[in-house]
Amino acid sequence: MLAKVKSCAIIGLDGAIIEVEVDIARGLPAFAIVGLPDAAVQESRERVRGAIRNSGCDFPATRITVNLAPAHLRKEGPAYDLPIAMGILLSSGQIEADLSDTLLFGELSLDGGLRHTGGILPMVSVGLEHGLNKVVVPEANAREACLVDGVEVLPARDLRQLLAHLRGDEQIAPVDPGPQVDRARDAPVGLVDFADIKGQEHAKRALELAAAGGHNLVMSGPPGSGKTLMARSMPGILPRLDSSEALEVTKIYSVAGLLPTGTPLLTHRPFRAPHYTISTAGLVGGGRWPRPGEISLSHRGVLFLDEMPEFGQATLEVLRQPMEDRVVTISRAQGTVTFPANFMMIGSMNPCPCGFLGDPFKECSCSPGAIARYQKRISGPLLDRIDLFVQVPRVDYDKLMSDEAAESSETVRERVEAARERQRRRFAGSPFTCNADMGPVEARSACRLDDGAMGLVQMAMKQFHLSARAFHRTLKLSRTIADVAGADTIASAHAAEALQY
Repeated sequence: MLAKVKSCAIIGLDGAIIEVEVDIARGLPAFAIVGLPDAAVQESRERVRGAIRNSGCDFPATRITVNLAPAHLRKEGPAYDLPIAMGILLSSGQIEADLSDTLLFGELSLDGGLRHTGGILPMVSVGLEHGLNKVVVPEANAREACLVDGVEVLPARDLRQLLAHLRGDEQIAPVDPGPQVDRARDAPVGLVDFADIKGQEHAKRALELAAAGGHNLVMSGPPGSGKTLMARSMPGILPRLDSSEALEVTKIYSVAGLLPTGTPLLTHRPFRAPHYTISTAGLVGGGRWPRPGEISLSHRGVLFLDEMPEFGQATLEVLRQPMEDRVVTISRAQGTVTFPANFMMIGSMNPCPCGFLGDPFKECSCSPGAIARYQKRISGPLLDRIDLFVQVPRVDYDKLMSDEAAESSETVRERVEAARERQRRRFAGSPFTCNADMGPVEARSACRLDDGAMGLVQMAMKQFHLSARAFHRTLKLSRTIADVAGADTIASAHAAEALQY
């Protein structure tokens, strides 16, 4: 007897409906799974066998063939355990049910329990696009599946409970989506509050502008001046994620298997800080079957590169295209996948190998050649994609011991969110969300300069020989400074501050 059950496969961040066909025929006992399964799917044979037996059912001692169609798409992960088990029970006649409009996902334990499974959110979304508005998921994934509107989510504790539901003995109540997250109370929290950072007002101003416009920023200064500390305070001043951005970020973390259990929706902007020994594939994504890298995990958030020159030069160079296009495309023999990569990059570096070049109190011990080689580790084309450069000097004793209260992260975040709201209104109906997303055409139309600012920018172009990209970066940064100030037109003061960065 042939039985068919529907599930889903993940390809990049997208999905495809998979039909799990189970055929039980006469012959010697055998259990074969075909349709391009990976090792985790092949191992499901033993999990399914144990789960069926320990759930009070009989495992057929005949020839069982499971086909995961279409056969040309790869299938990976343990999410196919539940649909395979249901297909076997339907094909063997141990249960009768119409599952033609239902998607099933879930990893089975040997006692029949359903474990937390990654990638549920994109799989449920794809099912709804194909008219499948009912899904059966593990209880641990129920809240995540409810993020997709218009889907009836049935949370199953184990295989035994699902069988009782299908037989009509014990009904599983659909999950109530419940109220949305209270974003007013769910404010982002930084590892460090701005009020606790002594001095460095110039650098903190640059961080505020970077957060307000989504600009890339690099801080340079001697060791111990507070570069890493200030970078780690960024989550506290970043604006809250809106609903669509939160779903984008949650989808990426769900596919990557990094969505925390009990946290169905990520409401804070990501902050990723990979070590400088990271590989190129770890940074941009990759592998035989491509997975999201750190730049995609930083989507709509911050990628912090501490000690930038220590990263491999080839590793840094792969950032150039994602920083420009806001997506990263990975090609393999099996196919091509595209991951979102709309991140804000913050870097920190020393001015030289010893870190004390230009320090007024400690003499630099590096040779001119060593300094040149160190600074050349970051190429000109990559530097040309960074909007703000900030010098972070050492902090004086008087400032460290001062009791004067600085602005808190909450106060700064209010200004940042007000600036972002101006940008949302400006870009309503377009794919842009902040000033840094603008292209040259949008920058020319959105960045209106008064006469004084226009003359200042023109003089800077001639004197500093700025490239066309640097010119448009200056316009976008000037627009952000004006937004923070609440101005509609870019004045000469806004352009002057942008040029100094």
